[in-house]
Amino acid sequence: MVLHTSPYSSAFLRCLTSLSWGFIFPCYWLLDRLLASCVATSLEKRRRSQDPCSFVTLYVLVSTPLYLLLLLASLPFALLGFLLWAPLQAARHPYLYTHRRPNKHQAEQGGAASLADWRPQGRSFCFGSANVCLLPDSLARFNNLSETQRRAREVGKRIRNGASRPQIKIYIDSPTNTSISAVSFSSLVTGFPRTSSLDQRPDNTAESEPLTECPVHNASADCPIHTAGADCPIPTAGDDCRIHPTGDQSSSDCPVHVAGGENTPECPLHTAGAYNSSDCRVHTTVAQNSPDCPLHASGVQISISAPEPDAPEAETGNHQGEGDGESLTGGVPSNNTLSHRTSMFKKHSGRKRRQGDDGIDHEISAFFPANLDFLCLQEVFDHRATSRLRRQLHHYFPYILSDVGRYAWKGCCSRFKFLNSGVMLVSRYPILDAHYECYPNGRGEDALAAKGALFVKVQVGTSHQEQRVVGYLTCTHLHAIEGDAAVRCEQLDLLLEWGTDFRKATSRPSEEKGLEDQVAFDVVLGDLNFDNCSSEDKLEQQHSLFTQYKDPCRLGPGEDKPWALGTLLDTSGLYDEEVSSPESLQKVMENEEGRKEYLVFPTNKNHCPNQKGRKIPLKGNGRRIDYILYSEAVQQDWKVDIEEFSFITQLAGLTDHLSVAMRLAVSTGEEEP
Repeated sequence: MVLHTSPYSSAFLRCLTSLSWGFIFPCYWLLDRLLASCVATSLEKRRRSQDPCSFVTLYVLVSTPLYLLLLLASLPFALLGFLLWAPLQAARHPYLYTHRRPNKHQAEQGGAASLADWRPQGRSFCFGSANVCLLPDSLARFNNLSETQRRAREVGKRIRNGASRPQIKIYIDSPTNTSISAVSFSSLVTGFPRTSSLDQRPDNTAESEPLTECPVHNASADCPIHTAGADCPIPTAGDDCRIHPTGDQSSSDCPVHVAGGENTPECPLHTAGAYNSSDCRVHTTVAQNSPDCPLHASGVQISISAPEPDAPEAETGNHQGEGDGESLTGGVPSNNTLSHRTSMFKKHSGRKRRQGDDGIDHEISAFFPANLDFLCLQEVFDHRATSRLRRQLHHYFPYILSDVGRYAWKGCCSRFKFLNSGVMLVSRYPILDAHYECYPNGRGEDALAAKGALFVKVQVGTSHQEQRVVGYLTCTHLHAIEGDAAVRCEQLDLLLEWGTDFRKATSRPSEEKGLEDQVAFDVVLGDLNFDNCSSEDKLEQQHSLFTQYKDPCRLGPGEDKPWALGTLLDTSGLYDEEVSSPESLQKVMENEEGRKEYLVFPTNKNHCPNQKGRKIPLKGNGRRIDYILYSEAVQQDWKVDIEEFSFITQLAGLTDHLSVAMRLAVSTGEEEP
């Protein structure tokens, strides 16, 4: 298959499409503004009530007639553009593939994944799914969201900043010994290379004696880092020293004492003066197991963040002016920056992971997982918002499939499609093949969008026999109207059928070497628009999809695991101060009463009103409609295990869904040669 790097195969058709859209856009923009002025979000209503002297009402009274007048004037041009645009859609490709080579800074952060030889112990891969609700602004307001263009840029910044955090794990030898080894400490100072979590796991077969004392908070008077004695965990002399590569701590090459002296204000460790000062970030006087200790905050894990600085965007085309980022979440500063100094120590921002009875680590995290490999986005409908989002995500993800779907009449029976599928896939691994199919049975307002399934084949490595190691991804967004269970089940049937056909069509041996590909994983991601606990979704809960693919959060039809969390937020509370930031939403989701307040729950006979008047069930964790499923039957003798599953709050205030992520460990079952 050929990846389409342009919407059309001909430059002439691209020019005609641009011309036709130039005629249509003024009418489209004015209609969007006219409808948006009539539908206010809860945040806008609150601001109006708090400021009676606001000129918003006057602005609406003046702008509405003006928009209406200009809309009527632009209709003839829009009709002419539509007559030119609609026939051109028959020649349009079903998706746009873009590839950006990482620059030097992105390469250091590991934006592009390595395709090195596949080791028998395998690798781990991280998958994510998020519904971002990037509809035209007037339609997004019905979900209590606004400013689609600004939200698109902010969503992209938050995702890439969360994913670009280095995944640094410190493993301890026993629950009672929380000391950090010298190697771990020096690696923190000098920086870890980006690897998967399997690559970072220490070799248990090696003989080593764990330190009985913390190498930083030593009881001796001398600092254990700068000591010259035999007990120094990091030697200060010789070429092997990771901190003092020249053997001299006052050297200008020292990554810690950048100014040449440990007591200078420029030193990132000893900014407060002498290294035994109580103000020193590392050599503090508190106990090593104290929660105030910057190294032993969680006991087992430390994260260091160094995202790429934002570059000014060169926007093209017609769009609204951008304001400050605080207007997105009602005055809460945007969560788009992390620490830019890799030599500084930061506490881990997420909560401590918990392990359920099934052995799966799970957490509610304020950030997208570090080293996120694949991300499927839904409801990326608006064309300008798609461009902004894609531009931001390309800072970290080299490979992107966007603008997926059909327009007008082609590909989806005889129903006219005003919107595409809204699906976008971003990847750190090279994309080999892609195929899109449109669901032909959409009803009501859902039939206006070309919802369907995107099937993708990616290369994740090369075996010792020079066979390609590949993975399969299926991204979809099912029918959304409640009560149409039969429609969703039919779409799931088509999903399985199309997926089987795609794998058969792309499983042929490569033409170069004639060797068959080895399949590492087969994963389904997306918004399926039904939950596993609602009494109205029993038909979907028993679908054969769950026999071919495994849901990490599911015990069986109608029953989720106790730690599973709903992903659909109550839109009326999106701008409440309690959930206006990723950290605050994370805290609310960790509390049962908070979940009852801000999540939408499955339909149940037992309801009770809460303080806001909304009806909520007595028990449950909310409607979970965003899924990541995986197949255990991939390559023969290979083993697939779940490392962790996360519910993510980083897009708080930007969408009405929680995001989900899963880290999958794949091993061959062979022994390391």
